[in-house]
Amino acid sequence: MFLSRKAKGFFVSLNEHGIQIARTSSPTAPFAVEELRECAAGDAAARDAMIKQVQAGRTAGGYVAAVVGAHPARRLVRRHTIEPKRAKEPGYLTEVCAQQFRVETDKYALAVISAADGSEFDPAVASVKDVIFCGLPSDDVVSIQEELLEAGIYPQRLELGSVAALGGLADSLSHARARTPVLVVEVGADTTHSFIVTASGVEASRPIAHGHAAMVPIVQKELGLKDEEAARKLLFSNTFDFSGLGPALLKRLVGDLQSSIGFYEVQTGQSVGQVLTSQLPGPLAWLEGALASSLGIPVFRPDPLPWLASRRITVPEALAATARDPRWFGLLSLMVQTNAADAVPAPEKK
Repeated sequence: MFLSRKAKGFFVSLNEHGIQIARTSSPTAPFAVEELRECAAGDAAARDAMIKQVQAGRTAGGYVAAVVGAHPARRLVRRHTIEPKRAKEPGYLTEVCAQQFRVETDKYALAVISAADGSEFDPAVASVKDVIFCGLPSDDVVSIQEELLEAGIYPQRLELGSVAALGGLADSLSHARARTPVLVVEVGADTTHSFIVTASGVEASRPIAHGHAAMVPIVQKELGLKDEEAARKLLFSNTFDFSGLGPALLKRLVGDLQSSIGFYEVQTGQSVGQVLTSQLPGPLAWLEGALASSLGIPVFRPDPLPWLASRRITVPEALAATARDPRWFGLLSLMVQTNAADAVPAPEKK
């Protein structure tokens, strides 16, 4: 086993629906994005072909060394306000995980970071109260690594994709001098992770025990299908327009999100003005518009190119449309070091 010796950068995003991969002209900025490709989960032949295309001339048996952002179903990404006086107590953070998040810390790989800038939390710094507990089961770390190696990818760094995307969004909002809070919704099969993000960082988080799998029985009932398997196939077939069923399919999810938005707005006096829906496969693209319509707020369409340019990352015109697709924002965020001292801010709006 050996790694490719080419001085290129590779970035990979994994979720339950598929894999995205990018090649850049260098592992670290400044660099240009050279390739953006993706394939569906479970298609090993397509995955292998994609990786060979991304790394032209790859030697058989070689591994692509990449920065990887993963979205395991059991990930923990929760904002929490700690008690500064107790932060130095042995076992306090473990207690928070157990009591607030129902997480067995001995079975999880965990980290605690600042909700404002993503820096590692230091209990000695009493001024930091708002933090994000993030992690995943240790068993998932092993299975993700095995999956990557099987695909010919050697993870130089393994991150939670949600954390990278949230940090990227906050940094891009700061670069654009945007003031409107954005609701970020990551819809999974069984769980939806929701966050409220501003230029100042992650302001709120909430996991919702409801995902697209819960829509299957509703599809079966509404369309009179014979069983749930038929409903599931139709839901992911990309052959039926579910926009009209949106209110029925999203009723429970919308109710929980409205509750989170209402609580945040009462607490802060700020109005959540836009929604960004990520982790959606192509057949569920309709969900974004339906969700925004039900919530009564517009879809957020970030243009990452000026932000990336400020971080010395260039996207060629041939890849610009792909890079502007919100589904790629998480992967692009993996490329950015948000603590870079030489970032160039956008001109102040007048």
